[in-house]
Amino acid sequence: MVEASDLREAVRAQRVGNLVVLAVDASGSMGAERRMEAVKGAVIGLLLDAYQRRDRVALVTFRGDGAEVALRPTGSVEVARARLEQLPTGGRTPLAAGLRAALEVAVAASSGPHQPLLVVVSDGRATAAPDGTDPVEAAIHAATAVRRQGVASVVVDAETGPTRLGLARTIAEAMGARYLTLPELTATTLVSAVRRAAVG
Repeated sequence: MVEASDLREAVRAQRVGNLVVLAVDASGSMGAERRMEAVKGAVIGLLLDAYQRRDRVALVTFRGDGAEVALRPTGSVEVARARLEQLPTGGRTPLAAGLRAALEVAVAASSGPHQPLLVVVSDGRATAAPDGTDPVEAAIHAATAVRRQGVASVVVDAETGPTRLGLARTIAEAMGARYLTLPELTATTLVSAVRRAAVG
């Protein structure tokens, strides 16, 4: 006699990959050149094992008066290297624009096979916003939108120097994000932080 409980079916468990959306402050406020070199190295480092992990990486930079999607979601090291060769830096810090642009990329991926993780690298010192809005208030408002969308997020505080305003922590709290400080912002430390926060 064969009972229903005797029947077995092979179930293939599909691993969920991550889409890591790096939103990086490329303004002139905090060692932009060194920071961007660390970020470029981190993007390549994350992509080197993207095939096995089924991950994708995207990069949003913000400077001057707006934000730019510098790298659309990709799993290709070659594509990333070509797009990251030259990234402009300097100018003011439109943090709100950067958060909004990164959230758009993350939300667009949420209906697909990748779990988005938004990683913000900034000192939080917003200095530009549209329509005469207070830049910090605009950034906090944009950060709360990330929380409302339920997108997992991390804020890496890149503030340096003897005077610390702690604005990156305020942004992290508004986002509902994990708040991290790194002893040194390098490609290696950033990759390690992202991998610890990523799903799977």
